[in-house]
Amino acid sequence: MITGELKSKVDRIWDSFWSGGISNPLEVIEQITYLLFIRRLDDLHTLALNKAARTGTPIERPIFPPGSDAKDKPYEELRWSRFKNADAAAMFVTVGEHVFPFLRTLGGDGSTYSTHMKDARFTIPNAALLSRVVDMLDGIPMADRDTKGDLYEYLLSKIATAGHNGQFRTPRHIIRLMVEMVAPGPDDTICDPACGSAGFLMEASEYVRREHAYLFHEPKRNEHFHHRMFHGFDFDSTMLRVGSMNMLLHGVENPVIEYRDSLAQSVADEAEKYSVILANPPFAGSIDYDSTATDLTQVVKTKKTELLFLILFLRLLKPGGQAAVIVPDGVLFGSSKAHKEIRRMLVDDHKLDAVVKLPGGVFKPYAGVSTAVLFFTKTNSGGTDNVWFYEMTADGWSLDDKRTPLLPEDKLGVRPSADLTGADHPKNNLPDVLARWAQRNDDELKRARTEQSFSVPKDDIVAQDYDLSLNRYKEVVHDEIEHRHPLEILADLERLESGIQQGLSDLKAMLG
Repeated sequence: MITGELKSKVDRIWDSFWSGGISNPLEVIEQITYLLFIRRLDDLHTLALNKAARTGTPIERPIFPPGSDAKDKPYEELRWSRFKNADAAAMFVTVGEHVFPFLRTLGGDGSTYSTHMKDARFTIPNAALLSRVVDMLDGIPMADRDTKGDLYEYLLSKIATAGHNGQFRTPRHIIRLMVEMVAPGPDDTICDPACGSAGFLMEASEYVRREHAYLFHEPKRNEHFHHRMFHGFDFDSTMLRVGSMNMLLHGVENPVIEYRDSLAQSVADEAEKYSVILANPPFAGSIDYDSTATDLTQVVKTKKTELLFLILFLRLLKPGGQAAVIVPDGVLFGSSKAHKEIRRMLVDDHKLDAVVKLPGGVFKPYAGVSTAVLFFTKTNSGGTDNVWFYEMTADGWSLDDKRTPLLPEDKLGVRPSADLTGADHPKNNLPDVLARWAQRNDDELKRARTEQSFSVPKDDIVAQDYDLSLNRYKEVVHDEIEHRHPLEILADLERLESGIQQGLSDLKAMLG
């Protein structure tokens, strides 16, 4: 976690951007992203210089080459370590007229980051603001992966308070729950076809790093982790830059974060390429049928984006691959032919593992849509025996627009550092979801349908026309209440009335 002092610095810089006329939170993060990238280039160049000094060989491909740019500014002066010490006015000219044009020429090295920086725009409005931002960023220990990663996550969390831009951010604890349940391994290839700020990919990288630390001692797996494990698609160039930087600051050297309109472009070249898909795709309602990739609409004829994304996920997964994806509730019980066919495919043609119903306010303040997480495995040959259902009623935060924590910090999240009591469970279901998920093929099969989680045999789901809504199968036990006979109640009322009349008579006698 970043310190309160660092948070207050970030907050002050954020306020400076807003007072300086940049009110779009994505633009604020974009400008900070550029500066973080510029600082990284300087760090890489320094490492290359140190290596060259040790080996006695020249740098093969220097980031900052000898000579000067088109405006006769020496490339050496474009380094972060050089311009950060200049006065505000000189720094503003150097960054705006020299460093940013230089950034746009870097795409030739083929890295994800340089590719997304090629159309970099410098929009910081004045020298004073640039100087404050550079000073703040320079004081952050960028060698510490946790610190710089948490810093960027704190910046991204501000998107959630910015109205319509909040769609880019799925709550971190929900992402972590999904990742923990899927449990990706060191040999997996993970994809998010609507990656936004790359929250799912980042959390997956942290999980793999934490649970499989040995992979970094195996050259082949280490190379796979940094260059081929993580794939993300988006069609917003700003989010591609933001997502790429998020992965960089969490220690992934070169993830594959690419421009792609996932529903409009053919997935033939990506089919059966990934072993894990983690996603919260946008639910725009419907799109133009003619603009949708034909290899998706051939499966089911629909304009609904949530259904098209499910078809896409099945196409992208390798046989045996797993998916954990957030869908609106309508996917679970929609009555259209397309809705029913998608659910039938998941149950009959593949292996539907679980349906986890999320609390209604989990995406507030910017969306109140009811959602669930589908967990399924691509098999192409069926395999669904039982589907595990869990009705999550609390995630640790209030379900209103304020989303304030209901428990101390050590009792929040999927794996809280302090044990939860029986009174804490109604406020945070996440640890229980993870624990019961591990028992889904054992003790959970014996749970009654009156419980918070239970399993439903495939035959029951087929009998219900593939309806996957939890309420279709959950049994509600009503407390038996014995009502007294009305004549007994009337007799009691008459006795009370008689007592009142007697009391009034006695009072009158005393007063008279």
